[in-house]
Amino acid sequence: MLAFEAVARLGSFSAAGNELYLSQSAVSKQVRTLEEYTRTPVFTRHSRGTELTAAGVTLLQEIQPALAQLSAGIDRVRQRHDAHTVTVIATHAVAQYWLFPKVIAFKRAHPGITIRIQSDNAITPAVINKYDFGVLFGNGQWPGLEASPLFHEYVYPVCRVDMPLPDLNHPRDLKQLPLIEMDSSDWDCIDWRAWFAHFNEDYEPHPDALTFNQMSLTYGAALEGFGVCLGWDFLVSKAVNEGTLKRVGDFVYDVGKMDYLVHHAREPLKPAAKTFQHWLLESVRM
Repeated sequence: MLAFEAVARLGSFSAAGNELYLSQSAVSKQVRTLEEYTRTPVFTRHSRGTELTAAGVTLLQEIQPALAQLSAGIDRVRQRHDAHTVTVIATHAVAQYWLFPKVIAFKRAHPGITIRIQSDNAITPAVINKYDFGVLFGNGQWPGLEASPLFHEYVYPVCRVDMPLPDLNHPRDLKQLPLIEMDSSDWDCIDWRAWFAHFNEDYEPHPDALTFNQMSLTYGAALEGFGVCLGWDFLVSKAVNEGTLKRVGDFVYDVGKMDYLVHHAREPLKPAAKTFQHWLLESVRM
C-alpha cells in the first residue's frame, strides 16, 4: 500500500522508489502484486508517466485516511519515547488561550525540551495514554490517571468594551441582548441554555442568532462587537483586564469543577515530563 500511495502521489515509480529507498523494480513488483490481489489495474502506464485508473482513484481515497492515521500514531509513539519531547493534549480553547502562553514561558526557561501540543475538543480519558499529559475538565477522579488541579472554571457574559448596555438587574435581562450562540452539540461545553438554567431561567436561542461551534470564535465575534458571548475566565480575563472586553452584569456561573493536568498513573514520567509538570504546577500556584 505504501508503494501504491507513493506512486499515486508522486506520479512516478522511480520517484516513489527514491522516497521509499527501494529500487524502481521493487516498487513495480509491489504494485503488480496489489493489482493481482484486487484483480484490476490501478495505474495506466504511458510515455509521459503514470496515471491512476478509476479503480486506483477509489483505492487511494480509501487508504489515505488510514495511512495518515498510521503515520500520526507512529509519530506519537516516537515523540512519547523521545527523551527531550513532552506531548500534551487539550481542548482547542485551553490549548490556545491557557496552555500556549505557558509553553512559551516554559521554553524560555527550558530551551532543551520540546513541547508538542495536540488540540482536540473530543478529548476523553481514554486517549491520555497516547500522550505524556492531558488537560481534562471534571472532578479529578479518573480511573488509571493521576490528576493535579490547574484552574477553576467560571463562566460569565462579556462583550466589547464600547458596546452600550441597559441596566441589568437579573440574568433574565440578558435575553434582550444580541447573544452570540455556542453550538456545543459535538462536545461537552456550556451554552447559553445551560448558563441560564443555572439561574433557573428558561431560554431558547433566536433562530437568526450568530452561532459558532468553538469558544475562540464566539470570543472573536464579541471582540468585533457583534454581541455578548459566554466567557470562560481562563479565556477572557486577560482581555477584560486590558480593557478590550467588559463583563456584562455581575452574574457568574461557578461550574464547580476544575481543569486538571493528568497522566497515566502506571507509567513513570521521563525526566523532561517531570520538569514540565513541576514547572507548570508551580506556575499556577504563583
